[in-house]
Amino acid sequence: MRHLPLLLIAALCLPWSANAQDTPATLEQVLQAQDRDSHGDLRAVVVLREGAIVAERYYNGETADTLHDIRSAGKSITALLVGMAVARGQLATSKTVGDYWPEAANSPAGKVVLDDLLTMRSGLAAFDEDEYSPGNEDKLDEASDPAAFVRGVPAATAPGSTYRYNSLGSYIAGRVVENASGADLEDYAARVLFAPLGITRWSWGRDVAKHPKGQGNLSLRARDTAKIGQMVLDDGVFDGKRVIDAAWLQAALAPHVAIGAVDRYADSYGYFWYAKTQDIGGQKIAVHFASGNGGNKIYVIPARRMVVSIASSAYGKGYGQRRSEDILQAILKADATQM
Repeated sequence: MRHLPLLLIAALCLPWSANAQDTPATLEQVLQAQDRDSHGDLRAVVVLREGAIVAERYYNGETADTLHDIRSAGKSITALLVGMAVARGQLATSKTVGDYWPEAANSPAGKVVLDDLLTMRSGLAAFDEDEYSPGNEDKLDEASDPAAFVRGVPAATAPGSTYRYNSLGSYIAGRVVENASGADLEDYAARVLFAPLGITRWSWGRDVAKHPKGQGNLSLRARDTAKIGQMVLDDGVFDGKRVIDAAWLQAALAPHVAIGAVDRYADSYGYFWYAKTQDIGGQKIAVHFASGNGGNKIYVIPARRMVVSIASSAYGKGYGQRRSEDILQAILKADATQM
């Protein structure tokens, strides 16, 4: 019997696998097991249940106060800001980009209906997985005149017909919110989203024209991305006060387009938000999530009343996305034993 503690310690030091057949781990043990991850670029995992932190751990120099670049998970934040502008009567998704951005009105981008823009079905020749695509995100980032770049991207397919992952659409969405609201996108976010959630620290990258990047490069603390997830989980309410219309969140999270054939980590796409049904021990669990390069995630799990926020710096590394999904599955498995 004197050997049992040593065996237990050894078991906890092994990287946790969502497929492990061992005795189910606790949430704390799942997070502790990630200390043994060999890549050195996992940063934080925060787990909320019913709005309270039930597990939290930081890695590789990250702390609870560290601002972390969530990359394209910022697109999902831009979608929330679009919804807030809709609720204020400042824009409508049935209208076109050109209705709110006159400078782009006569270009292919200007003719795109916002609903198609928000679901990655703009029809523009913008595909981030193809470095030769005219609207590729790297080309957008390098553009000396972003507005001229947007106007110059040609159409490739009929709007609304084809899903193509791209950052151009969310950049355009950010510019549309600025024009419709008459406010800088970051200032708008600070007033209508961050302040109601009690978020006081952030950093948002800007393009050469000084516009915040609606496509990403928003840095937040892991606890604050978890707060955003909690607000989404609670149908737009935070701390007893409504932050965003429930109807917009329902539309944003709805499965507008099936993408499972082109994205192994998602079943469907809404308004810059993803969804996937996870199979945990034969139980089907619906998960909505924001996703960024490297495995940055805000997972919202309604059936469990849970939010899982993961910060990762595995930018450009395929294992980053796999690792985050493995952590999510391990958390869901552990949580099932504690319910």
